[in-house]
Amino acid sequence: MGYQNISFPEGTRFLVTGCAGFIGSNLVEAILKLGYEVRGLDDFSTGKKENVEEFQYNPNFNFIEGTILDPDTCEEACKDVDYVLHQAAWGSVPRSIEMPLLYEEINIKGTLNMMEAARKNNVQKFVYASSSSVYGDEPNLPKREGVEGNVLSPYALTKKVNEEYGRLYTRLYDLDTYGLRYFNVFGRRQNPDGAYAAVIPKFIKQLLNGEQPTINGDGKQSRDFTYIENVIEANLKACIATKDAAGQAYNIAFGGREYLIDIYNNLCSALGKDIKPIFGSERKGDIKHSNADISKAKNLLEYNPEWSFEEGIVAAIDWYKRNL
Repeated sequence: MGYQNISFPEGTRFLVTGCAGFIGSNLVEAILKLGYEVRGLDDFSTGKKENVEEFQYNPNFNFIEGTILDPDTCEEACKDVDYVLHQAAWGSVPRSIEMPLLYEEINIKGTLNMMEAARKNNVQKFVYASSSSVYGDEPNLPKREGVEGNVLSPYALTKKVNEEYGRLYTRLYDLDTYGLRYFNVFGRRQNPDGAYAAVIPKFIKQLLNGEQPTINGDGKQSRDFTYIENVIEANLKACIATKDAAGQAYNIAFGGREYLIDIYNNLCSALGKDIKPIFGSERKGDIKHSNADISKAKNLLEYNPEWSFEEGIVAAIDWYKRNL
C-alpha cells in the first residue's frame, strides 16, 4: 500500500484528534500497525467508543477523553508529540446550515486551539482535515487549488477559515501546516446511521436491510469518492513532506468521477437487490459535481493513491456485510 514503506525514527509519537471517528480511528489503526506511538483525543460528540476500544490494550496507544474547545486539554494532548493529525470536527453540510454557531465554535475555534497548542509544544508538523466543500460554486472541473468559488455552507466556511489559519501559522509562527481537502471519503467504520450519514454506508445498510433508500435530487450529481486507505497515505505523506510544501492546502482524492445513480445501481447489483430508490429534493449547500485534480499533492507530497473507487467499494461492502 501507499504508506506501508513510510518510516519514522523510533519513538515517534502521533496525536490523532477525533480518534473515535471514521477517519481518525483508521489513522490510529494504521499508525499502530506501523509500530509507532499514538495519542488519541476525542470527546465522543460524534465519534464512537467502539472505534477505539480495540486499541485500549495496545501499549503504544494513549487516550485522552476531552474536547478541542478546551485550550488546556489541547496543550496536554500536544506534549511530547512529533506530528498532529487533526481530524476532530463536526461534518455534514446540511447540519451546519441548521447549527452555524456550533460549527463556528468547534471547527474554527477548536482547530485554532489545536494549532496554538501545537505551536507552543514545538510540534514538527500539523496536518489537518479540510474539505472539497471549500470550492463552493466554482463550476469548472477538475477542481484545482487556488481556483475556488463562493462557499455554500457554514461547514465549507469553517474549512476555508482553517486553511487561512494554517497559512498564517506557517508564515508567522513557523509551524508546518498541511491542509488536506478530502473528497467524499468512504470505507470501514463510516457511520451508516442518522439523518446526516454519508451516502455509501447509508445505502449499503438500507439495501442489506431490504429498505428503500432516498437519493437527494435526480442522482445525476457526481463525486470523486475516495477510499480511506488513500486518506491514510495522504496524512502520513504530509508528515514527511518538505518544508516548502507547508502552509498550503491539497486535494486528496483518487481523481475519478462517479455518478450517484450509477453507484446506487452498482450497489444493488453487488448486494443482489432489486430495490428502486426514492428521489427526494436536492439538499441546500450541496455541490452538484466534484472531481479533483490531484497533481499538486502528487508533486509536493508525493501522494500516489493506490485504491480506485472500484477496489474500495468491494472492500467497503465486505466490511459492512461482516459488521452490520
